[in-house]
Amino acid sequence: MDTKKIMPVLLVCCMTLLAHAQNPVGLFENADDVGAVIHKGKTVYDSGSQTYRLSGAGGNIWFDKDEFHFAYKKLTGDFIVRTRAKFIGEGIDPHRKLGWMVRTGLDTGSPMVCATVHGDGLTSFQYRKKHGADAEEIKSPVTGPDIIQLERRNGSFLLSVAKYGDPFWTVELPHFEFPEELFTGLFVCSHNADVIESADFENVRIVLPAPKNLVPYKEYIGSHLERMEVATGKRKILHTSTNSIQAPNWTPNNKSLIYNSEGLIYHYDLATGKIAQLDTDFVQNNNNDHVLSFDGQMLGISSASGEEEYGSLIYTLPVSGGKPKRITSTGPSYLHGWSPDGKWLTYTGGRNNIYDIYKIASDGSGKEIQLTNQPTLDDGSEYSPDGKYIYFNSARTGSMELWRMKPDGSQQEQLTNDRFQNWFPHISPDGQTLVFLSYAPEVDPGAHPFYKQVYLRTMPVNGGRIKVVAYLYGGQGTINVPSWSPDSKHIAFISNTKIE
Repeated sequence: MDTKKIMPVLLVCCMTLLAHAQNPVGLFENADDVGAVIHKGKTVYDSGSQTYRLSGAGGNIWFDKDEFHFAYKKLTGDFIVRTRAKFIGEGIDPHRKLGWMVRTGLDTGSPMVCATVHGDGLTSFQYRKKHGADAEEIKSPVTGPDIIQLERRNGSFLLSVAKYGDPFWTVELPHFEFPEELFTGLFVCSHNADVIESADFENVRIVLPAPKNLVPYKEYIGSHLERMEVATGKRKILHTSTNSIQAPNWTPNNKSLIYNSEGLIYHYDLATGKIAQLDTDFVQNNNNDHVLSFDGQMLGISSASGEEEYGSLIYTLPVSGGKPKRITSTGPSYLHGWSPDGKWLTYTGGRNNIYDIYKIASDGSGKEIQLTNQPTLDDGSEYSPDGKYIYFNSARTGSMELWRMKPDGSQQEQLTNDRFQNWFPHISPDGQTLVFLSYAPEVDPGAHPFYKQVYLRTMPVNGGRIKVVAYLYGGQGTINVPSWSPDSKHIAFISNTKIE
């Protein structure tokens, strides 16, 4: 054996391994430089705020080679990666870059796709389809976006960007002959080899979407329980589950969240993060239509625990748990609102295969009162904190839009009229703001499916600009029920991903 010949080869191999040694940071398996950078970069993760700061050098990401700092993990198959990003400071070169990137390898000329925002606001979809080839690009009409999303879908890549508050602009690049496994992550490039630039990334999400053959309501993927500050859009994952958790209520005492999972109701302690099952006695098959009374003393739940032919029925019980009292005599009935004085419940009732909005005395006395009468779906009814209106969503115009009416069902008026399918209006406790769920235009107006790319949007209760406050993968179970914090500053909701 000629050790003189073997030793240099071993040395090169060792140096290569050291150059890409595992350095896990937050969601990412590694953070390292790609290409012959002069100044070493770094990635720092703040677990409290769940934010990343990337600092790096590098001459460029262009032509036949790339130089940049990269925080990445290996992803297989379809995925969606999303963040809200910004550069730190004025910067040296207007073409400094940040964004998301996927690569087939970690050498400087590897095939790649990146969603790139430049320091001067130029935004483009850059890609190299073959090793060592010159990079190409598609420029976005949106300049200076801070919301950046890159999706791999069936061998194609989709770039989506937006200035926070606006819907996405999206472009698709089809037919990439890339391997199933790709290095995927955040990057920063100074565009000046002698300079280090930095960027912050918040609300970083790596989503593994539901498989195409998933059977809704029988099969589920994982869930994140999230809290968001509405004024800033800053989000934090409070809890992650491998199964489906849905529809968090925020208790008026600001101490906990209540949600459902696999037919049971759970209590999440905001101070400790501890989770406990709520005692609902014989009522076990609970769905995601559960509502707290305004004083926080009672909980209304919807459950298929009665006669099988009725499906979901409505029950009430103390918020601390106990034996539920049945309120509706017939079904299906899906609870959505409790009047501020505690005397009435409002709900969606399916009668003769038509779903309208009804109300009933919260103690179960008296008959239900029909408030809407439409051949199309009316749903999501909720009282305003002052008791003057019931807000709801209706498909009566051909698309799902937000409406409101007086508590007796009179003066029904439409509030939204845009290209999205809008569901579940929730009014902030101070009575100033609506938050609601918006599906893409192509979604059936009468459906609110699981596992879609959706927005949470806000608007003033008396009209005004509609603003996107959260970009997420979710839908059914995300925000079916009132979920504002008592100070009207935060909301809780569910986003989804496969958990591996």
